[in-house]
Amino acid sequence: MKYFFIVFSFLSIAFSPNSQAQTDIWVSPDGLDVNIGSQDKPLQTVAMAIRKVREMRRLSDGNLTKAIHIYLRKGSYQLYEPIVIRPEDAGTAISPTIIEAAPNEKPIISGGISITGWTKLKGSLAGLPKEAIGKVWVADAPKVGGDLLKFRQLWVNNQKAVRAKDTPYPIMNRILSWNKKEETCWIPAPKFGDLSKVNGMEMFIHQWWAIASLRIKKIEVQGDSAKLSFFQPESRIQSEHPWPAPWISKETGNSAFYLSNALQFLNQEGEWYLDSKSEKVYYIPRANEVMDKAEVVVSSLETLLRIEGTIDNPVAYVFFKNIAFNHSSWLRPSKQGHVPHQAGLYMLDAYKLKIPGTPDKKTLENQAWVGRPKAAVEVSYAHHTGFEGCRFEHLASTGLDYHKGVHDNIIKGNLFKDIGGTGIQAGVFADEVTEIHLPYNPSDEREVCTNLLISNNLITDVTNEDWGCVGIGVGYVKGINIEHNDISDVSYSGISMGWGWTKTINAMKNNKIMANKIHHYAKHMYDVAAIYTLSAQPGSVISENYVDSIYKAPYAHIPNHWFYLYTDEGSSYFTIKDNWTPSKKFLQNANGPGNTWQNNGPQVADSIKVKAGIQSEYSYLLNDKNLADKYWAINVEKPVIIELITENGKTVDRKKLDEILLKSKVSQEALFQWENHVVIFDKVQDVYLLRERLRNAFPQVLIKTYDDLFYEFNQERCKNEKVAKEWSHTILTANLVADTTLQKEYLAYHATQFAKWPEVAQGFCNADFQQLLLYKNGRQLMLVISIPKGENLDKLNPKTIENNPRVVEWNTLMKKYQEGITGTKKDETWVFLKPAGN
Repeated sequence: MKYFFIVFSFLSIAFSPNSQAQTDIWVSPDGLDVNIGSQDKPLQTVAMAIRKVREMRRLSDGNLTKAIHIYLRKGSYQLYEPIVIRPEDAGTAISPTIIEAAPNEKPIISGGISITGWTKLKGSLAGLPKEAIGKVWVADAPKVGGDLLKFRQLWVNNQKAVRAKDTPYPIMNRILSWNKKEETCWIPAPKFGDLSKVNGMEMFIHQWWAIASLRIKKIEVQGDSAKLSFFQPESRIQSEHPWPAPWISKETGNSAFYLSNALQFLNQEGEWYLDSKSEKVYYIPRANEVMDKAEVVVSSLETLLRIEGTIDNPVAYVFFKNIAFNHSSWLRPSKQGHVPHQAGLYMLDAYKLKIPGTPDKKTLENQAWVGRPKAAVEVSYAHHTGFEGCRFEHLASTGLDYHKGVHDNIIKGNLFKDIGGTGIQAGVFADEVTEIHLPYNPSDEREVCTNLLISNNLITDVTNEDWGCVGIGVGYVKGINIEHNDISDVSYSGISMGWGWTKTINAMKNNKIMANKIHHYAKHMYDVAAIYTLSAQPGSVISENYVDSIYKAPYAHIPNHWFYLYTDEGSSYFTIKDNWTPSKKFLQNANGPGNTWQNNGPQVADSIKVKAGIQSEYSYLLNDKNLADKYWAINVEKPVIIELITENGKTVDRKKLDEILLKSKVSQEALFQWENHVVIFDKVQDVYLLRERLRNAFPQVLIKTYDDLFYEFNQERCKNEKVAKEWSHTILTANLVADTTLQKEYLAYHATQFAKWPEVAQGFCNADFQQLLLYKNGRQLMLVISIPKGENLDKLNPKTIENNPRVVEWNTLMKKYQEGITGTKKDETWVFLKPAGN
């Protein structure tokens, strides 16, 4: 502990402008590299400044006793190759190298290239949609080294534009089926004319907790459907790997997808298309964009800065402060496709084992080898380095990556915004030659990412291209501190720590996730949490974090499969305590030994919420926080309904059912029954896991999950709100009539009831109803009426229509939309399920 105190105290001094006398080198975009690098005669490039420092250190023969500062004047430093910092560039404890913004100036290190010369497209263009005619602007595509620049990102006035796609945001279509043997996918036939001759078209597919980006080889339209085939290697990997696979479900819908990168899709404001054959870029401006004045930038470099030493000769004592890193690229999806396994790590090979089991895990059924996405800034084999006050923006893949052989480093007070992948990544996940489930525990501990401080960073609007990436993603790390960060507007988990899915002791230990604020997460992907862990990590702590506002993702494979805290496979030896969450919706899945859960949930003191997140010294960062997406609602935890339907005359084995309920932490009071229908109504931590347990235990029983909560009344609708401490529930079920037009009318009535039929809600208030919930699965409806415990529904229900003729009118109107389920008597519509608990 004394050692760490000295290290971090020194780093604070190193970043201080009032530290010892300095040796200064100045750089300006208007300078010249033949200059001496003084304030009045600055150099032009950062690379030349680093070379100058390298020579100073070489010629001083290790006798430098002053900190060396490289000051960057304002402006953009356009790169044609990455800046590389090597072992020869290392500073020392008494003479660090600090590369920083000149006082009160804002330099930008950019891998971008500007596109100029925009003109309005005259007339039409073969393949251009009719609705786009007269709206499109065109410019010559940029070239690098005489070759056409291939790019996947384009920014207009620093706002990311959209690569032309077949559905407007946030709409996606659903696949029809996936044929793993043929490696093909069926989708609804696109309504964009003939796409069979389009080159470069891609499919983006949402599957469980990850996406895939697949290059389309061929599209064959047959009637109202189309068959897609894909290029290798992604075609085989996508169809062969078992987790995560395309989702096929009658209950919640098949995997969502969209098609992109065709001129035929260019029909929305803010969309662009690169025509490689004609070497032109086409764009439809947004309402506020004037193209002859707009700054249009595309990315040309995948990595802007690389700090790279060796295990025996690492880089040391080099720091970056108040510098922006903008406009990085990532082209692998265009060349080899992109099929991630988890957290953005893409699969190089993956398949299902015919005979399950490995030496470390006897039940394991899948194998996978993964690669690591490129990062705008990459660090390996380095110690005592850091980034403070920097801005990582408009980046294609990972923002900042501390990979292998890194220790005693700091990432503090930075902004990570508008990033396609993960904001901050650290530690080895799995080397490309190592299967991902094998524990990582190298014989040389210097390889392990150790003592990394990630503190007071604002991470917002990251993962906006690869939705399966995370705010902060760390693999095998030791002694890492992730504290006082604010993470929001991410597509998947806020913080993911660990790898390997194993209870076996490995390189991970003594890691801390403390006092972070994580909110507005899981925008697109579920099987998710604000904080997610894997594998054994002795001595690790998750404490005093503030978690709130999980997005209601529209295409999630299981709408209730989201959590605030989630210790996944093999998670062991954790202490999880004093974390504020809106409810106790946590998941502990296949955990190992030694975990301690203590005082987590809404009862945690409000002081935890106040102290969590960015501290006052860095509060200015919050001005850059991304606004919550107006298209997305926030999840409020609601009970779910699972129905078990046996064949007539048969009953569910209650002993077996009770064992499953106990294992799933579901109360006996959650059981209701009518005839051969058994219903579970409760706040279930993991509805997917419960459903799978039920299916395995009762293979002959039809099991239905009711995720579609389309109507909700509660006491907040009442002027004199009266919320009872305890409730009792009545559950009824009926069918909608088979007429789809009438079904739509029924749903529309309920969607507008509070506005157009306010007397109905007033009737519920008069009856002291605590809540009404209406769920739907196919045609079948489930109605839950909650009243104060001890009251009687027969006594309260007449109060809904007392002096309230509009409720009578409503009830009469609804009858034409409803009918009884199978097994009801003639003219019987709603049937009551009675409590069935012991």
